[in-house]
Order: sequence, then C-alpha cells, then structure tokens
Amino acid sequence: MRKAILAVLLTGLLLAQSPQFEVASVRPFVPTPAQVAAGIHFDGAQVRGVGLSLRDYLATAYRTKATLISGPDWTATERYNITATLPDGSSKAQVPEMLQALLADRFEVKLHKEMKEYPIFALVLAKGPPKLKELPPDPNEDKVNDEPVGMANVATIAAIGNGVSVQYARGASITVGNNRIEVTKLPLWVFCRNLERYSDRQIVDMTGLTGSYTFAIDVTPEDYMAMMLRSAVLRGQNLMPEAQKLLDGSPSSALGDALQQVGLKLEARKAPLDILVIDSALKTPTAN
Repeated sequence: MRKAILAVLLTGLLLAQSPQFEVASVRPFVPTPAQVAAGIHFDGAQVRGVGLSLRDYLATAYRTKATLISGPDWTATERYNITATLPDGSSKAQVPEMLQALLADRFEVKLHKEMKEYPIFALVLAKGPPKLKELPPDPNEDKVNDEPVGMANVATIAAIGNGVSVQYARGASITVGNNRIEVTKLPLWVFCRNLERYSDRQIVDMTGLTGSYTFAIDVTPEDYMAMMLRSAVLRGQNLMPEAQKLLDGSPSSALGDALQQVGLKLEARKAPLDILVIDSALKTPTAN
C-alpha cells in the first residue's frame, strides 16, 4: 500500500514539474468523407492532433517511432483527436513533454523501456559521391518556435491517387506516387522513417550525412506495386491470395536498388533498438 501511494505521489510530482498544455481535450476520431489528412497541426498557440492512434501520440511525445512501441492491439488501431492550447511563454519545442503529461493524465499510460536486437536495414552511402542536393541553412529558421520538422510524427498525411504525401514544416515533404519517390528539404533520418512504411524492417540512417536534402527516385512498376502491398500489410490489411503471392515473390532489395540512383543503398544488419512497452492504458480517456 505504501509503495502504491508513493507511486501516485511521484507521478503527480512529475506531472506538476513537466510543461503542460493550458487546456486540452481528447475525443474519439470520427472520420468524415471530406477529411483525408491526419497528423499534428499547429495554428498559432493551438495544437491539433487528428486521427492518430495512442502509439502515434506516444511516438511524438517520446521522440521515437510508432513501430518501436508495443502494447495492446487497440493502441495502434483506435484513433483520437487532441486539441490543446500552448501556455504563454512556451514554445513548440516543448510539445513532446506536454504530450507526455497529457497522455499520462487522460489515458493513464504506464510505460517501460526495453532494448532488443532486431534485423534492420542500414541506410549507407554507395560507392562514389552521393547524388543529393543539400540545402543551405535557412537564415530565417527559428529552432525554438518553428514547427519542428525533426519530429517525424508532426506532419500532415494526405492520400494522393494510389500514393501518399507527407507534409512537414517550411515546405519539407515526401511524396510517394506514380512509381516515384520525391523528397524535399528532409533530413535522411526522417526520410528513413517514411521509407519504413514500405519495408518489412526498421530502417536506420547510418550515412553520417546531417543536412537536409532534395532528391527524387524512380521505382519500377513491379517494385512500386510491392511497396504499396507491403504498406497495406503494415496497416493491418489482409491481402487477396493473388496479391499476397505477388508480394511474397518480390525481392526485399527493391528499395535498395532504387536508392542507388542517388548514391545510397540499404544493407541488411542486426542492431539493438530501444523499445517502449505500454504496460497499461485506458482505451477510453478520462473526461475533458
């Protein structure tokens, strides 16, 4: 009993010390026919999370990837909207810590960390100089108050035809469609996170390149189809037998072959990765 009381007091103390939203509401996501974009959006001091799962929010809150979070199945499938207001004097750089406090309060999330060895793809440099256009530093960038492009979950995701477009701050984006991948103003580690939507492994940037880059990659129709099928599987969709057979017969090296166009490649390796484990959480958050 004493340990339980101490744990509650400690949690309350940590929440009190953490930066918190001034006001916040959490509601179930109800999609509408006109709504195609999901993600976290900023409008002045207002933060809006639209159509994201608890794992998506936790990924932003703890600066990790949703694919490196494990827990009950519903934490990846149930969707929520969050509307919150930043307090005076705070910055967008503090949003992850504010989300941590909000999720601990409304969902009563309890977590622990583990390290496990996983098969990964390492993004590395191919032979010869990389064919990437590096952007010069933006003299107008405000790293404290600008929308943080570095948080790969802070983005607007929209369907475009048979592909998807992910829009970040300051015109940074990645668009996958029509047998082509177009990258604009992105660090390679954010590019890797997007590439994982079409891969059966975690992809880790090991190029050593630290800038932001603009480039385009053409993908064969066969490889592009395999990418779309693999993305559907990762979203939990069941494939028709013919589609599953096509996916099973596609080489896992397809993405790596396409990357050679810009002087990059993927190498299969094993690496220890930090995992966030959801020990418990409320499926229905506490009242606003």
